[in-house]
Amino acid sequence: MKPYLSFFKMSLLRNLQYRIAALAGIATQFFFGFIFIMIFKGFYSYSSITPDISFKALVQTVWLQQSFLFFIMLWLRDNEIFHMITTGQIAYEMVRPTHMYFYWSAKLLGQRLAGGVLRFLPILFIACFLPEPYNLVLPDSFTTLILFLTTLVLGLILIITLTMIIYISVFYTLSPTGSFLLFRVLGEFLGGATIPIPLMPDTLKTITYLLPFRYSGDLPFRIYAGHIHHEEAVISIFVQIFWILLLGVSGNYWMKHALKKIVVQGG
Repeated sequence: MKPYLSFFKMSLLRNLQYRIAALAGIATQFFFGFIFIMIFKGFYSYSSITPDISFKALVQTVWLQQSFLFFIMLWLRDNEIFHMITTGQIAYEMVRPTHMYFYWSAKLLGQRLAGGVLRFLPILFIACFLPEPYNLVLPDSFTTLILFLTTLVLGLILIITLTMIIYISVFYTLSPTGSFLLFRVLGEFLGGATIPIPLMPDTLKTITYLLPFRYSGDLPFRIYAGHIHHEEAVISIFVQIFWILLLGVSGNYWMKHALKKIVVQGG
């Protein structure tokens, strides 16, 4: 366990150095946050259909999504890992006295935590002082806050297991583009990043509940907004744990199978 904690710490400290990129990211996320809110405002103002979620609750999910974007986005990629797989430098990784799956997971976790830590506090702070109904408010109870934090942490672990599937698939495709784009498009759409899940048709909404993507971002944010009740939140925590174990075990097995068949050429 100690080596993986060291890998996690090194990755976290290295990525915390990119403060200028973080400032640019904060400005970008504020811009997109306002764009999304204005689009939803127009939809709520002129739609004849009563949405399943209130505009105020939807605003909460937008600001939380922008604040914790590094925790939930599937398009964050580590080009160093892709480069090692496609060029044969993976051979150097195979001689390390560590488990490659856990080593890469610790590295990816450090990257996401560093990006999230540098961004989320300024966005949350400023969003709290915006005028009604565009501001972020505190959750309705301490229990809601605890459930939000619990599902957010589990969602971060779940997104790591999902992204590990993308990297492992490159052992077979030898091109990160296809796997990356497929997971990104499907994952973001079915996870509610493109269209909020409460605004989806019932059939599509049912499909999203059967897949793991919504349990990384949509679930904790709607818990915070009060749109998901405590009973459903507790059940969803067990669903998150189920997906983490299933994807983690499957990914670990798939990586072992891929490394047994890998061929590295060259001098």
